[in-house]
Amino acid sequence: MLSYFRWVLFFVALFVTLMGGALWLGSQLLGAAGPSTATKNIVIPRGAGPQTMAKVLKEEGIIDHERLFRVAVMIDPTPRPIKAGEYEIPAHISMLGLLDLLQSGKQVQRRLTVVEGMTTAEVIDLVKNTPALSGEITLDLKEGDLLPETYFYSRDDTRDGLLMRMKEAMDKALDEAWRKRTAGLPLANRREALILASIVEKETALPAERAKVAAVFINRLRRRMRLESDPTTIYGITQGKVPFNRELTRADLQSNSPYNTYFITGLPPGPICNPGRASIQAATNPVRDRALFFVADGQGGHAFATTLVEHNRNVERWRQIQRERAEQQQSQTPPATPGGLPPPAGQQRPAPRQ
Repeated sequence: MLSYFRWVLFFVALFVTLMGGALWLGSQLLGAAGPSTATKNIVIPRGAGPQTMAKVLKEEGIIDHERLFRVAVMIDPTPRPIKAGEYEIPAHISMLGLLDLLQSGKQVQRRLTVVEGMTTAEVIDLVKNTPALSGEITLDLKEGDLLPETYFYSRDDTRDGLLMRMKEAMDKALDEAWRKRTAGLPLANRREALILASIVEKETALPAERAKVAAVFINRLRRRMRLESDPTTIYGITQGKVPFNRELTRADLQSNSPYNTYFITGLPPGPICNPGRASIQAATNPVRDRALFFVADGQGGHAFATTLVEHNRNVERWRQIQRERAEQQQSQTPPATPGGLPPPAGQQRPAPRQ
């Protein structure tokens, strides 16, 4: 009988020793550096179980032991679900570190930048061609609905969802600016503020000029003067859907488009682009200034004037700069090749009308 108990104790001790050794070995393997030699992104599919996840990680060279990873997932003392998505996996990450990362849900954050002044058609095209997003665009979006900013998103976020975030951001920014607007503006509501902001956005790219450009248009609205803004007239021609690669003609300026502010009095019927926060701020809080005119100054900005006489002098100065630039370009153009054929150089685009 004593011999029997000795054998039982022997096998129990052996079992405990083997189990302890296996657990020690397993813990060593789980905590050891993994085989990956560089940081890489992997995607955990939606609905993937431990077996599928282990297979993906093995194929990507992140782990060596599929079975051990599956066991680690199943016996985790503080089980947390592994969230599907895209993860940035550091080089040589251990299986314990990997499990913690996948349970954290800290997915790769991608970014999409919407530039100030883009039209809604351009933004929709940008979002449509972003490959990491999912789904079709079904939202009915109008010009001026979307706030230009940098937006962060994860793989497989929906296109509609990202665009809705842009729309909500614009609504919030516009509401805040309208609440804090300068008193007495000749703007009936926040939509008119948005329309004016979109014009300011297209008229100048210089931060220091935005509030002064807005003041010019505010002064003109107060005096019932036509705004005479080239960007609004251009939008009436393109509807923000195609590039405008020529100068405005006399016929363009005489067209009866509701966006032709050389023809209509007051604001056009809608925004001409998606303005940024700075242009919205300028439209709702313009500087106190009496200027009624502005024209390009040849240095990337504008020359402002309070009288037509002063403005005409600025216009003549700008035209002289244009003439000098044209003469300089002409003097630098290589002569025609033998036989009267034109040189292969591409045609120079004319300076934009200001």
